[in-house]
Amino acid sequence: MLDILAITTPVFVLIAVGFGAVRTGLFSTADVRALGRFVIQFALPALLFKTLSQRSFGEIMNLRFILAYLLGSLLACVAAALFARYVKKHAPLSAVFVGMGSSMSNSIFLGLPIALQVIGPVASVIVALVVMVENLLMLPLLLAAAESLGKPGLGLLPALRRIFERLLKNPLVIAISAGFAASLLELAIPAPVARAIDLLSVTSAGVALFVVGGNLVRIPVGGLLGDVGLISFAKLVLHPAAVVLALWLVPGVDPAYQAGAVLIACVPMLSIYPILGQQYGLESLCSAALVATTVASFITVALWIWAVGQAGLLAASAPG
Repeated sequence: MLDILAITTPVFVLIAVGFGAVRTGLFSTADVRALGRFVIQFALPALLFKTLSQRSFGEIMNLRFILAYLLGSLLACVAAALFARYVKKHAPLSAVFVGMGSSMSNSIFLGLPIALQVIGPVASVIVALVVMVENLLMLPLLLAAAESLGKPGLGLLPALRRIFERLLKNPLVIAISAGFAASLLELAIPAPVARAIDLLSVTSAGVALFVVGGNLVRIPVGGLLGDVGLISFAKLVLHPAAVVLALWLVPGVDPAYQAGAVLIACVPMLSIYPILGQQYGLESLCSAALVATTVASFITVALWIWAVGQAGLLAASAPG
């Protein structure tokens, strides 16, 4: 367990540093937003492109992994949304956001730094595949459902079309597409360009964690204890457990990819969750859930790393 804490503690220390920097006024929330844009638009796209372009197309296009992670995420989403709708008696729109918070990870700012420490460079490939699942499948479906429920008269298909048009301009999606193309065509990146990409990519993990902490300062925490507890439990326990079940139902996934899938599924929800909820008057629920889940994850992430190790997956995927 001490080895596990040696992995998770630096992650949460950097989050605390980011929180403290904004709380004490050393950085403003605008500064943190700028750093977040830097990670999303430059550092992480550079890392994903570098990782994908340097590996064979057959290695990175892992359809079994994509299917298993998608299935696990859908299971967690539907289970949490149905519970919220029919047991907790939430409105349909609120139930959609409970499902979203329960099934979409902060794979970029939290999942990647943790997975890199535990399983090594292959974590970048796994995160790229998860970003594809989340941004091209899960998020469009959930946002389209929210749009059609929150804006009467707007159908599901028109909502999906609008969302896909926005996603195709996403720097992460563009970087992943370019990385896949470079891998498929076996393109050699010129040395000066490759070096510049390296310099950008190494900044992604540390800055991302700092941004997570800085963003927590401006998130209000109110009541809604029962609903927050539901989302936190579903995200930190149900989602990774559903991914484990999906990996069992879809055999043949490499142990390193299995470990990465669980590690990314067990981190808190996507960092823009409160921003998405704000558009529909659900910012209080989403904000409180994000804070509570992030705090609780200090314990639950360590427990999931231990569980993955007990399953023997880390021995087959340890960094070389």
